[in-house]
Amino acid sequence: MLVGHVPDDAVVIGLARGGVAVAAEVAAGLSLPLDALAVRKVGHPLQPEYGLGAVTPEPGGTYVRSHDGLDDDTLLRVVARARADAQALDERLHADRAPVALEGRVAVLVDDGLATGATMTAAVRWARHQGAARVVVAVPVGAAQSVAALQEEADEVVCPYALADFGAVGLWYEVFGQVGDEEVTRLLAEHGAPRPS
Repeated sequence: MLVGHVPDDAVVIGLARGGVAVAAEVAAGLSLPLDALAVRKVGHPLQPEYGLGAVTPEPGGTYVRSHDGLDDDTLLRVVARARADAQALDERLHADRAPVALEGRVAVLVDDGLATGATMTAAVRWARHQGAARVVVAVPVGAAQSVAALQEEADEVVCPYALADFGAVGLWYEVFGQVGDEEVTRLLAEHGAPRPS
């Protein structure tokens, strides 16, 4: 799936939760370690399903597309709430295994698809903040507009199916069930980097 040479010390990072299942296949195919990143959508306080952007755990990248008429205090509150959710999920996923260090390494960020691209944009900024030498985004399917926008953020974007008429990610899967914390931690145990001795 990936174009070009991927160095032996690269890390495959799935966006939790759904992206980790796809990332596990990429990690296995490339014989690379797997890790997970908890990214959470910043929902509008009056309509939580309407995303204003996305956040990662600290330290990392916050991506807010627009204030959408919210005052600064309200925006800060919804961002802080989303970041707390991301932090809590990250702590659960890494309870038994520390996150893989990215300093000077290639980070291959994987999700199950790109709709708005907000969560992946936050993930790219997080990886750069962690010191990744190069950031590659890899998704099987995505909205063409979001794929184009991410090419301005990442060093490389690999998406075999970038579609103008996209809809939702789940429409492109025969089976698109919820991925739970237990499944993510199992995949990390199977494909993750070995625990330090």
